[in-house]
Amino acid sequence: MEPDTRSKKAQCADDLRRKILTEVLEPGAYLDETELADAYGISRPPLRELLRQLAGEGYVVLHENRGAQVAPMTHKTLRNFFVAAPMIYAAISRLAATHATVAQIARLKECQWAFRQAIRSGDAAARALGNERFHSMIGEMADNEYLLPSLRRLLIDHTRIGMTFYNPRKASFVETQAVAADQHDQFIALIEAGDAEGSGALAVAHWDLSRAQIEAFVTPDSISLPLGRALGAT
Repeated sequence: MEPDTRSKKAQCADDLRRKILTEVLEPGAYLDETELADAYGISRPPLRELLRQLAGEGYVVLHENRGAQVAPMTHKTLRNFFVAAPMIYAAISRLAATHATVAQIARLKECQWAFRQAIRSGDAAARALGNERFHSMIGEMADNEYLLPSLRRLLIDHTRIGMTFYNPRKASFVETQAVAADQHDQFIALIEAGDAEGSGALAVAHWDLSRAQIEAFVTPDSISLPLGRALGAT
């Protein structure tokens, strides 16, 4: 494969990941290979190889005769997400505190700085991608080939769910984001100190904060109306 083709293929892969995570490409949508090949200037064979790679990472599902579909978020996948998330996050965080290198911790601090900048800017996509990158880096610190694929798959749906309920105008959301950002700083301190148990416990608390935010979104405040009065009545 020519160097230029490899570069275009890498650009396509990174762009598709970003669009899937930020829901520019919605869960369950089918990808048109002809449109993608034209848009990124690559031929169909390397594109199909790229889609197989994304399927292995959990971003898309490949169907015979129908092509690639953005990974759906079904009732079953979301149920399994809620079951698996606290276990995987806690295990990853404990291992990160055990195995993290000085260089990795330095990069995590840089990632946290960028995450806080994204929050200040109000850029929903940058915030979501920054959070995904922060936790992916903790996964890399854990250095466990069995847990890392599960973490990456969880982060795909966690990021997409976060994009769905992002609401910077809601006071409770802003407060929760501030707490979450502070918890990121605590992760760094605990990992730097090698505190595996503290890091694992923080991962559970961090997940509980996120779960409560998701539950608040799917259970909105009720509309207060006097009993017996129809909506719109005078």
